[in-house]
Amino acid sequence: MSSDKTTRTSLPDPANWAPETRLVHGGTLRSQFGETSEAIFLTQGYIYNSAEQAEARFKNEDPGYQYSRFSNPTVTMLEERIRLLEGEGAEAARGTATGMAAVTAAILSGLKAGDHIVSARALFGSCRYIVEDLCPRFGIQSTLVDGRDLDAWKDAVRPNTKAFFFETPANPTMELVDIAEVSKIAHAAGASVIVDNVFATPMLQRPLQHGADIVVYSATKHIDGQGRCLGGLVICSAKFLEDHLQNFIRQTGPSISPFNAWVMLKGLETLPVRVKAQSESAARIADWLADQPRIARVLYPTRDDHPQISLAKKQMTGGGQVVTFDIDGSKTEAFAFLNALRIARISNNLGDAKSLVTHPATTTHQRLKPEARAELGIGNGMVRLSVGLEALDDLIADLDQALKMAFS
Repeated sequence: MSSDKTTRTSLPDPANWAPETRLVHGGTLRSQFGETSEAIFLTQGYIYNSAEQAEARFKNEDPGYQYSRFSNPTVTMLEERIRLLEGEGAEAARGTATGMAAVTAAILSGLKAGDHIVSARALFGSCRYIVEDLCPRFGIQSTLVDGRDLDAWKDAVRPNTKAFFFETPANPTMELVDIAEVSKIAHAAGASVIVDNVFATPMLQRPLQHGADIVVYSATKHIDGQGRCLGGLVICSAKFLEDHLQNFIRQTGPSISPFNAWVMLKGLETLPVRVKAQSESAARIADWLADQPRIARVLYPTRDDHPQISLAKKQMTGGGQVVTFDIDGSKTEAFAFLNALRIARISNNLGDAKSLVTHPATTTHQRLKPEARAELGIGNGMVRLSVGLEALDDLIADLDQALKMAFS
């Protein structure tokens, strides 16, 4: 879609570009002023040349913008850029105010009372709330399964199953789900597959190319990449957009602001270099942690001791920038370690240029019952580290001194 005042830039077909080029130029709209950097269209509404044109816009007979709750030129650029990055199978994209708004819209827009959703049990706390608590309140039945177990997915299918949902890698346990095989099970049952791809990012994993139908992101994380703004994205087929998602967003209003969309556009330009550098540091840190006597367990998808290393190599091109590990101790030692860090700082966010750590059992997954956390392996010694862009040697030195302080 383009408005009266903006036009698509006249560059070669983006389908022929590498991902890095798409993330700099893809989807660009330029106004009559020919600006280099994408413009921020901070406007709520749009002017029509006539009452007849306004009528045609609202009847979708005239292309253009109506109201920024529905669409906006800056948001359009973000949506088109992420669509181009996702590549094959990505026919449409929509921005949302937050990552959880993206998850909620992707799930609820396509389901109704009487339907059934199957989800992996290893989920971010808020995602699990949507599946386990919110859906049943609206008459949508839900079942949680061990996402690693293909038979569990098969056994959970009912005649009214309409959707499968999972994260891979999962937050914070780094469990993986076989996207291709689970998608086959879902499609055989007539269900759609929704994948939260936030940990891997589109640079390391493209779920649509493995058979998934819908991908969601918290753009708040790696896409922004500097801890500034909230945002979310849903990538899907044109049919899902037309039949479900577009009207849901239009009528319920989980829209991303034009300013936040602009920040995300700027973040996408540097996403490849940031993810590459952070993933390289994370892999080195995971190896270093595994050699420390006070570390009981390290969870990183591409380490040889990850129980699903073969699957990681099959569907990911890198391990990502999050490392989860268990300190050999109780919450007391874990808190002492966190409090002793001087470079990595305590925060529940991730994907930032700054290294951030959190204690999942008391933050992101604190609402789960103790038995549910135990089932997932989220203990009081678990720490999730989101590796930033600091010098590797400085980060390792910081982790080293914090471990010594925690056990001194």
